Amino acid sequence: MARERHILELSEEALFRLDVVSAAGVWLKQGFTRARAIAEVLKVPWSRPLSARTVYRWLAAHEQQGPLGLEPEARSRIADSRVLSRRLIDFLKREKQSDPQASLPEVIARARLKGVLAPDEKPSRTSLWRAARRLELPLTRPRRLASTDMRRWRYPHRMDCVLADGKRFRASAARLRRLALFFLDNATRYGLDVLVGTEETTELFLTGLYLTVEGSGLMGVLFLDNGSGFISRDTRLVVARLKVSLIYGTARYPEGHGAIEAFNKTVKNKLLRTFDGNPEIDSAPEALRLRLRHWLHEVYNHTPHEGLGGRTPAHAWHEDTRPLAMPPDRGWLKEAFVSSFTRRVSKDNVLSHDGRDYEVPRGHAGERIRVFRNLLDPERSLSILHEGRLVKLHLVDVVANAYSRRARPRKLPAPQGQTPPETSGALAYNRDLGPLVDADGGYPEKGEDHED
Repeated sequence: MARERHILELSEEALFRLDVVSAAGVWLKQGFTRARAIAEVLKVPWSRPLSARTVYRWLAAHEQQGPLGLEPEARSRIADSRVLSRRLIDFLKREKQSDPQASLPEVIARARLKGVLAPDEKPSRTSLWRAARRLELPLTRPRRLASTDMRRWRYPHRMDCVLADGKRFRASAARLRRLALFFLDNATRYGLDVLVGTEETTELFLTGLYLTVEGSGLMGVLFLDNGSGFISRDTRLVVARLKVSLIYGTARYPEGHGAIEAFNKTVKNKLLRTFDGNPEIDSAPEALRLRLRHWLHEVYNHTPHEGLGGRTPAHAWHEDTRPLAMPPDRGWLKEAFVSSFTRRVSKDNVLSHDGRDYEVPRGHAGERIRVFRNLLDPERSLSILHEGRLVKLHLVDVVANAYSRRARPRKLPAPQGQTPPETSGALAYNRDLGPLVDADGGYPEKGEDHED
C-alpha cells in the first residue's frame, strides 16, 4: 500500500523566518556558538530589522517543531481595544456617530473637557485609531505618495520662516464663500495674524503681510504656495523691498507644505466647518476675522502642540531668544508697499490702468509720467506728482464732463503805447490799394511806399 505523502505548505512569514534560521544553522555547523552565530546573522541586511532575542526564539521553535514551528501564531480578534478604557471607547463611538468628521485629537480634547479623561491621562492616538478602525468608525486617511522625496523641515528660531496660506470655507445661513489667510511662524507654530476676504487677491495678502511685519517684525524667509495672490509682480516686488527671501512650494504637492496643511486641517475641524450654514455667523469679512483672530490668539496659541513636545506655540514663541527684527519706522514700511509705473497721458488728459481711465490735472497732456499706486489701498488708488506734491487721481466721469464748463487759457494783456505790428497782409494791401498821398497831403517820394 502506497504511503500518503504530506506536502509542506508555509506562509511567507514562515519562509522568511526559515531563511534566518538556515543562515544561523550554517554558522552553527561550522562550530560557532549560538551567540556568535546569531551575531553574524544580524550583520546581514535583511528586509526588516531583527533582534537577537527574536532569532533565539525562532531557532528554538525550529528545533522543537521543524519548519511548521516558524508559522506565526494566529491572533484572536480584538473587538475594540485592550488598553483603552471602556468609557473612552463608548465616548469615541458616540462622538464619531454624531460628528463623523471629528479628528481623533479633537475627540481626545472633548473627552478631557467632558471629564471622560483625567487631566493627566494621555491615551495613545495609535490605540484610539486602531479601535476606531476595528469598530468601523469613519476615519479620514491622507493620500499616500510613493515616488516623491518628502522631507520634514523646520527652521530653528522664530521669524526665521513664516508660512502663509489661504483656507476657503463657507459662512452664515446663505453659505457665502469666504477665504481665511493665515500667517504662521514655522519654528514655533505661533499664529501671527489672519485676514478674511472673498478671494485670494494680492491686496489681501499684502495687507496681511504689512500687519504681520508691523506687529512681529521682518521674517528671514516667506514660504508661499502658487496661489494667484502670491505669484503676482506686486507681491514679489514688495518682498524684495523688504529684503526677505521668497520661496514657492511645489504646485499640486500639499505634502510639501506639511506644517501649514496640518494647521489648515486643525482650523477647519475646530472652527471653520461650524460656520457653514450657521445662521448665527455674520458673513462680513471683518466679523469673521474677529472670530478667527480670537481663536488664533486665545485658543490655538495656548494649546499644547505635539510637534513642540507638548509645549504651546505661545511658550515656544516667548522662550525663543532670537530678537525680533522690527522695521526702522512706519514710513519706511509703507514705502515698501507702494509700486510705480509709467504711462503716457492722452491729449485729453487721461491715462489708462487696468482697463480704467483716470483724469490727470492739466499740464501733462502728451507726457509720459510716473504713476504711484498704494498696494494697501483696496480701491487701488493712483497718484502722480503734480507741481511738487502727490495728487490722487480720480476716474473719468464722462457725464459730469458733459455739463462742466471748460477751462479757458489766460489771455495776455495788450501792450500799451505801442503801435500794432504791420503784417504781410497789411503791407500787400498798402502796396496795391494804399492812398496816393501821405499823411501830410503830399505825394510820397519814390521808393518810400511805392515803386514805379
